[in-house]
Amino acid sequence: MTTVHRDHVHLAVALDGAGWHPAAWREASARPAELFSARYWSDLVAEAERGLLDLVTFEDLLGQQSSRLEGPDGRTDQVRGRLDAVLLAARLATVTSHIGLVPATSVTHTEPFHVGAGIASLDHATNGRAGWRPQITAWPHLAAHFGRRTLPDLDVHHLQAPGTRETVAELFAEAADAVEVVRRLWDSWEDGAEIRDAATGRFIDRDKLHYIDFQGAHFSVRGPSITPRSPQGQPLVTALAHDRVPYEFAARSADVVYTTPHSRADAAAIIAEVEEAAVTVGRTGEPLRVFADLLVFVGADAAARKERLDELDGAPLASDALIVAGTAAELADLIEDWRGAGVDGFRLRPGGLPHDLAGITGDLVPELQRRGIFRTAYAEATLRERFGLARPASRYAAAS
Repeated sequence: MTTVHRDHVHLAVALDGAGWHPAAWREASARPAELFSARYWSDLVAEAERGLLDLVTFEDLLGQQSSRLEGPDGRTDQVRGRLDAVLLAARLATVTSHIGLVPATSVTHTEPFHVGAGIASLDHATNGRAGWRPQITAWPHLAAHFGRRTLPDLDVHHLQAPGTRETVAELFAEAADAVEVVRRLWDSWEDGAEIRDAATGRFIDRDKLHYIDFQGAHFSVRGPSITPRSPQGQPLVTALAHDRVPYEFAARSADVVYTTPHSRADAAAIIAEVEEAAVTVGRTGEPLRVFADLLVFVGADAAARKERLDELDGAPLASDALIVAGTAAELADLIEDWRGAGVDGFRLRPGGLPHDLAGITGDLVPELQRRGIFRTAYAEATLRERFGLARPASRYAAAS
């Protein structure tokens, strides 16, 4: 395994539509007519790979975008609709060579057996560059798309209210079970299970395929998977977390957690809370890598661009992540400062695409390279190696 340069910061970009500002599709540099085309996404990911970024993430929802958390807003002046994240990542596997591809999927209304096969297939297609972001889906109007369960209304203004807190905790407990099922399915084929010996007529070694026989409060899954063990064995699992319950989910289930601090002190406090969560759930092995999410506008005119987009949208931009509008040097200063608090990496959400992605790759990356804190070439073969994670053996190998 390649040795990871510990002085280098990890850098990811979160791709979504025309960018993270809801009016970004109206910028002159935007490509709204191509948002659902393979060419548009291929161009974005190729640019991210030219910038030597660790990975790109793809957002996904089980309903159309909305400015209201609790349901559709009826607006027609913002981007609505998106491509399926896993299928999009699979399409982009063939036009990339190094960058990690990390789609999000809901684990509330999708079966872990299907998700596990999809992400393992993506890992095969990318030769070991696949990741996954499991997420919960808590809203009743989205549950209605499936008709298999109902969810209570949540008070979005009082997330710590007892009923809301209990519902969210239960959904994250279900998510943890889903990830555990997926990880066991990834292990259900040992390395070398495919013999492919035409002379003897043996394609697989049946003793190297295993029932996982998972029995839990939310799932009962026998296995094995339909997909042979993938190049990474266990593709990288990531999670977005804002509070104690999702921090514990990430500590139990993920390799990387995306957080949303708004200052260096906030970042240090979140890291301490993530470490406490790891102790609470009894995490062993590699420590959880902590990323900070930032919504960024990059360039000398960044503040003016954001203000212009705010006017087009009719309201100041709001986000769970800190909004940064400034030059590449100013953003690099923030990255260096927060690294001192213990942040391992940053997931940047470009305000407008492709404009701010080009600012990241063309201006920010060279600035970080000049400071000696970002790679000048890809070195690792797989996404796990990029994060200093060994390729694990199947947990079932000793039983064969």
